[in-house]
Amino acid sequence: MLKKISTDKAPAAIGPYSQGIVAGGFLFASGQIPINPATGNVEGNTIEEQAELVMKNIGELLKAAGTDYTKVVKTGCFLDSMDDFAAFNAVYAKYFTENPARSCVAVKTLPKNVLCEVEVIAEV
Repeated sequence: MLKKISTDKAPAAIGPYSQGIVAGGFLFASGQIPINPATGNVEGNTIEEQAELVMKNIGELLKAAGTDYTKVVKTGCFLDSMDDFAAFNAVYAKYFTENPARSCVAVKTLPKNVLCEVEVIAEV
């Protein structure tokens, strides 16, 4: 049975997808970008500022699904530039303390021209 996860404390989906789906005891969360859910606007000019907001949004999705950062088993990280890799990692490491499996790649363009996007799979 699939259960859609939705919270107004994380950005609403900007396309034909859900914020997250729980299936088989796992949350599959859609990628989060640095959008303030209260305003719908991208916030932050630096990778650190944007990554902090992304992590906050992920935290809200995890909470809505009844889980937390310690239960994340896999992340997918997308960066606008690998020049931001070290600075992104410094923010990431504050949240993902259990060191889940991860992919991290640079991509040509992210939605709304943000600097980073992160998706997670977590045990619920």
